[in-house]
Amino acid sequence: MAEAQQSRMQEAIDSMVQGLERENIRKMQGNMFRCSAGCCENNTASMQQVHHCIERCHAPLAQAQAVVTKELERFQDRLARCTMHCNDKAKDSLDSGSKEQQVKQQLESCVTKCVDDHVHLIPSMTKKMKETLAAIAQ
Repeated sequence: MAEAQQSRMQEAIDSMVQGLERENIRKMQGNMFRCSAGCCENNTASMQQVHHCIERCHAPLAQAQAVVTKELERFQDRLARCTMHCNDKAKDSLDSGSKEQQVKQQLESCVTKCVDDHVHLIPSMTKKMKETLAAIAQ
């Protein structure tokens, strides 16, 4: 992917992830630590009971992190498929005798469209993840 397009995509994803971390994940981390501390303050519990208590406290956060990771992987796979399609079209054009400069412009245009299309998907993906994270947090 062209550097400028890659940078634009990375900035959009970083902004989304930072927002999710600040608005959702951080609150869940605080709850997890407070819950875990409560487990440790139970002087009558066995070591195993405390361990299970801490695992229960950590489960929502682990689930939330898995949701975010899975969504980002799916998004990345979709973008990769799109850019691979661009590469295939460019290779086909070269093989059929098109000029290299023309093919480079075609490839750049195709990749830019992939990035544009996928950047526009970020708000709906963010909304979906926020809804899922809110449901997990309850």
